[in-house]
Parts: sequence; C-alpha cells; structure tokens
Amino acid sequence: MKYKSQKVAYWFFALSMLLLSLQLIYGFIMGFAHMGFDGLHSIIPFNAARAVHTNLLVVWLLSGFMGAAYYIIPEEAEHELVSVKLAYIQLISLAVVGVIALVGFHLNYWEGRKFLEIPRPLDFLVVVNVLTFLGIIVLTLYKGKKRTTTSLVLTMGLVFAALLYLPGMIWFDNQTMDSFFRWWVVHLWVEGVWELIMGGILAFLLIKITGVDREVIEKWLYVIVGLTFISGILGTGHHYYYIGVGKVWLIVGGIFSALEPLAFLAMALFAVTMYRKGEKKHPNKIALNWTLGTAIVSFVGAGLLGLAHTLPGVNMYTHGTLVTAMHGHLAFWGAYAMIVLAIISYALPNLTGRKLFDTMTGQLAFWLSNIGMIGMTAAFGVAGVAQVYLERKVGLEFGDVQREIQPHFFVLVTCATLFTSGIILYIYEFIKYGRPNDEALVDQAK
Repeated sequence: MKYKSQKVAYWFFALSMLLLSLQLIYGFIMGFAHMGFDGLHSIIPFNAARAVHTNLLVVWLLSGFMGAAYYIIPEEAEHELVSVKLAYIQLISLAVVGVIALVGFHLNYWEGRKFLEIPRPLDFLVVVNVLTFLGIIVLTLYKGKKRTTTSLVLTMGLVFAALLYLPGMIWFDNQTMDSFFRWWVVHLWVEGVWELIMGGILAFLLIKITGVDREVIEKWLYVIVGLTFISGILGTGHHYYYIGVGKVWLIVGGIFSALEPLAFLAMALFAVTMYRKGEKKHPNKIALNWTLGTAIVSFVGAGLLGLAHTLPGVNMYTHGTLVTAMHGHLAFWGAYAMIVLAIISYALPNLTGRKLFDTMTGQLAFWLSNIGMIGMTAAFGVAGVAQVYLERKVGLEFGDVQREIQPHFFVLVTCATLFTSGIILYIYEFIKYGRPNDEALVDQAK
C-alpha cells in the first residue's frame, strides 16, 4: 500500500465478510423453509429471515463499497485520509446500527417496508454515518494533489447513493405515495448510482491490473455513466404500474428498462477490451478473475435476465414471483458482490505484504461460488416459471403453488451449498492473509 491510512479499508472488508457469512445462514433458513422444513419458524419466522437476508446484503455491500473508497481515494488523490480516527468511529457505528437492526427484526421492531425495514430512529443514525463517511472522502479529495475521473465517478456514486436514501425516509399515510418514493431508493440504488460505484472500482482495478493508459480507461467511464442515467432513472417506471400509477409508466418503464443492459454490456466490453489491450502481466490472477467476472456476470444477471422479465408483456405475469429472485440473485452477485470481492482480492496483498493470491484455494473459491450461483439462478428460474404458470395461468392458490414447487428448492439448496463452499474458501483466504501492517507501506509501482 502507498498510504498508511489505507489500512482502514481492511476492517471494512472484515465486516463485509462477517455479514456475508450471516447472510448465507439466513439464506439456508429460507431455502429449507421453502422445502417444507420450517422447524425454526417459531424462533425465526420466514418474514424475519427474509428481512435479515436482504438487509445483510445491503449492509455488507455498503461496508465493502466504503472499504473500497478508503483504499482507492488516497491513491487516486495522492493524499492520506483526512481523519483515520473518524473513519474507525464510522465503522463501529455502522456495525452497531446493523446489529440493532438485525436484532430488531427478530423482535418485530421494524417498519415493514420491503427492503427498507429498519426502524425510523436507525434511519437517522444511518444518515449521520454516511455523512461522516462522505465528509472524510470529499475532504481527502479536496486536499489531495489529484482529482481523477475514476475517483470522481466513485465519489459521485457514493454521494448520490446517500441522497437517494432520503426519499425513503419521508413519511406518507398513502401507501401508493410511500411505494412511489421507496422505489427511488430501491431501484435507483441498484440500477442507477450503485452502477457508478461499480464503474469507479472497475476502472481503478483495470488501471492497476492491465496497465492500460488511464486516459483510455476513463473515457469508457463517461459512456457507462451516460448509459446508466439514461436507462436507470426512467426504467424505475416498470415498478409504478403495480402500485396504482397510470398505465403509461408500464410502457415508459419497459422501454427504458430494455436499455439498461446497454450499460452492463458497455462494462463487459470495457473490461474485456482493456484486458486484451493490457501489456502488463499482473501476478494477482485471482483479482483479475473477479474483475473480469464482475463485468461478464453482471451483464448476464443484471442486463439480460433483467431485460427478459421486465418487458411489459412478460412482467405482467412474472412481477413478484421467483423469476424476480432469479434475476435479483445473479444481478446482485455479478454487479456488486463480485466487484467487492475483486477489490478485496487486489487490496489484501498490498495491505498485508503477503502475496498469497496464486493459490488453488483462491481459484476454487472463484469457480465454486460462480458455478453454485449459476445453479441457484437456474433453480430459481425453473421454479419461477412453474409458479407463474400454476398461479397466474391455472389459478391455483399461492400456498398450493408453493407446495408444488418444493422439489426445485432441493436443487437450489444443493447449488447454494456449492456456492457457500466457495465463499468459505474465500473467507479462509481472507483470514490467512492476516492483518495489515506498516511493513507493507511501500511506494508501489503496480
């Protein structure tokens, strides 16, 4: 590492690994419940397990994004973080908010709004936490020697993510109005500003790993930013029809949702092209695998599968079914989880000085987790199509349909076990690296 303050990133990455482990546990609880083995229902009912599973996803990804920013910004700005102590306080407060929220879900202390379940007092603590984080990042950039396109796109994504959290805090007695603004958070995060964060991290990694000229890589970033905003904002409309807003939004949302794969296609072409142009043979092949994997898998999961079921004629049937879970799992994995794992894989050798990246364990972690996730996606897809047919064409009751599709979840849990084996190996490698140390503080040319 080039700057001592980059060590802060390690602890955000460590929190991410812990929360990812918990998320997997709750995923298995839900998987077994879908198979009919819901023995924990009296202790952890399905709705609580689902809320914990989805909110852990958001928090561990945010922790990963923050760790990425704390690692990337000092290098890009050529300046130490303005306050390491405040960054550690921010980390602790993030962990505390997460713990209180998760315990609260088990005690029915929540708002009950899907994906935004955390109770209102914790919302304000989240705002304070994120403002502290942004203050550190923006001040570091302001005091730094350089302001690169990569750092500005990453920071812009983080700032907009914070701003778009605020509409979800507005109180409405009308459920349609509440859902309208809730989608500003849920959709515009994952299909808007988070793509900017992903693009910033992806550009940084490609600059470091491929050795392609920064100017070439950053020109691609402008294309990705433009496509993201053109498609993502109005693409939100495909949710509006189902909350009672005019039918025109089904058409507008469908058209612009169909454009969303272009942003991910641009990212995939961007990554593969830069890799092929690169003359630098970086030794960290694991980080390279995760980086290229991010671009390719996100195009399939977020782009193609998203398009496949958000076309208005299809979405009328698939909305709110397991087809959505099919798209959601591969999209989040490819677009956001893999980019966090990529930056961790790149940063750990530099933070600790231990070059442990060329191992069979690391390769197995990559392939097992990706093969497992593809299997899970296929299982969700088959179960979802069966659900759509039985529930929305044949007219069976929801509960009856769930019993009919239970066998598909045996396949799902089997694939989830394969996926989890890969993640366990990844976390094992993470632990094996040990803590960051000052001996790794060198002026790297990589």
